[in-house]
Amino acid sequence: MRDQLTVAAVDLGASSGRVMTAQVGGGTLRLSEAARFPNEPVRAGGTLHWDVLRLYQGILDGLRAAGPVDSIGVDSWAVDYGLLDDDGRLLGNPVHYRDARTDGVVEHVLKQVPAEQLYATTGLQLQPFNTIFQLAAARGTAQLAAAKTLLLIPDLIGYWLTGQIGAERTNASTTQLLDVHTGQWADVGAALGLPRSILPPLRDPGTPIGVLGPEIGLGPVPVTAVGSHDTASALVGVPASGERFAYISCGTWSLVGVELAAPVLTDDSRRANFTNEAGVDGTIRYLRNVMGLWLLQECLRDWGDPDLGELLRQAGGVPGLRAVVDAGDAVFLPPGDMTGRIRAECVRRGQRAPEGPAEVVRCILDSLALAHRAAVHDAQRLSGQAVDVVHIVGGGARNELLCQLTADACGLPVLAGPVEATALGNVLIQARAVSGEPLSLTELRTLVRTTQSVRRYEPQGGEARWREAAARL
Repeated sequence: MRDQLTVAAVDLGASSGRVMTAQVGGGTLRLSEAARFPNEPVRAGGTLHWDVLRLYQGILDGLRAAGPVDSIGVDSWAVDYGLLDDDGRLLGNPVHYRDARTDGVVEHVLKQVPAEQLYATTGLQLQPFNTIFQLAAARGTAQLAAAKTLLLIPDLIGYWLTGQIGAERTNASTTQLLDVHTGQWADVGAALGLPRSILPPLRDPGTPIGVLGPEIGLGPVPVTAVGSHDTASALVGVPASGERFAYISCGTWSLVGVELAAPVLTDDSRRANFTNEAGVDGTIRYLRNVMGLWLLQECLRDWGDPDLGELLRQAGGVPGLRAVVDAGDAVFLPPGDMTGRIRAECVRRGQRAPEGPAEVVRCILDSLALAHRAAVHDAQRLSGQAVDVVHIVGGGARNELLCQLTADACGLPVLAGPVEATALGNVLIQARAVSGEPLSLTELRTLVRTTQSVRRYEPQGGEARWREAAARL
């Protein structure tokens, strides 16, 4: 980009949100944090909700702190939604994807729409929190009956900012309601009695949503659609120099896969529980969801939030691969007593349970590295896309032990960073749209590579030990 722009990224994560500002253009890509605010779910009436109004207030305060910008873009986690009534008002706080309301729903849905049909149409892996299963769990409720419009979280924020209704395609592709072939809403919901009329018009990354409403008091600043699923934005921010790379967007979740030009819809792919989600510029994010640093975050909460750096140092001194668990197992999905569940799962698999925090941390990181290994190997085998390097972006890129273990497990170099890949991808798509310059993903990633810090980890051997540990799972 020839001219330098200032844009703002609203980036909402599972535990916090923030507003980042960026200077983009003229060979510059520089981020700074304008504001950060907590994202704490609230349990009310036995249901776990997102406190979305508090989040929105944090966003408004952050945008005011950011100062004048040329554009605003919003990204967040996937699958969760708010319902609007005929007057455009929110019908209750959105339900958290970790809530238990979808327990048993997947099996019921698959009796009506077979797994093979669902995968052939939507290309998505079966996850109990996918939007289709959340809606199936809500059938018969007064709230769903009163709903005029469904908006995923970043689309809901965009609606409140601009008054404009729509669904950004990369995030819509996570609902299991989008046709992977056409990129339009699919008919699978009709078989479940779900009202198609509540699904809004679709929009692509880089298209204008609208301008800030006058009540916000910041002037008519444009709001631009980005890859509003945070992984879609993170993938734009991967500093890859070619096509032969795997990526791990590592935070609360680890999203592990490869970027493709077309979906993989084979039965082997379905059984391996790989997902085909829409990426920016018509790409496919072919990946597997792994539980990620959620396991560690919950244990730290169990232990009263001790010093993580010291725990990681101690974990580095614990012999590796003594006890491992399946980091993708749904047993680890709900919050609460993560330490106890990890220990119980080790015993169930015939292993000695880790005895102290350092041993538990080592078990978690070894298990995540094994899950990364399996997903990288399976992605290559199922897609035919060979990989020479693994890029780790997001918060997990700070975890030196995890990065080294992932390099060892995969037998491939790991390039760690940037930590802020999601915000970088968000601002790059905005800047490209506002500037009107037709830059490719390759050109955007070159700017990331030449301006951001990346650390390289080489594999240190031990393939036989990783194979043996994988066999235990």
